[in-house]
Amino acid sequence: MDKPVDLVEFETMLLSRYQLSSHRRRAHGLLERSAYLLLSRLAIDGPLSIRQLSDALHLDASTLSRQIATLLRDGLVERIPDPQGGMARKFHATAEGERRLEAERAASITGLERVMHDWTAEDVAAFAGYLRRLNSGIERIDGRPWPRPIGSGRSRI
Repeated sequence: MDKPVDLVEFETMLLSRYQLSSHRRRAHGLLERSAYLLLSRLAIDGPLSIRQLSDALHLDASTLSRQIATLLRDGLVERIPDPQGGMARKFHATAEGERRLEAERAASITGLERVMHDWTAEDVAAFAGYLRRLNSGIERIDGRPWPRPIGSGRSRI
């Protein structure tokens, strides 16, 4: 590891390793990664069409259609007419989808609090800022920024 960026690569590889596998996620009643991402995007943007979701997530429509079909079957999203009167049907999270997303976020936050219990508030804020900068740089290169919730402090970085 000759350069600091080598250390960043190694640590991000480890971070991705620590995420639960799909099998363990199901065993613990957690959302699949794709469901979590889709529900998170709908929570921030509101109702979106397959095309809008495809553009936002950089997935082909057939992959996205399969993922949406699973969410529909599980009662986590529903089809609605376009609120602006457009022709395309849109999808939005059901109350159950919102409940599951919030429960998973709360569990994730609890886990992070356990890991960072001995960090200062300043260290946690600095780490969040560095992660935001890293993600924003990736989004800039990719050309598809991920919207941040209101109050996320994104304008500071």
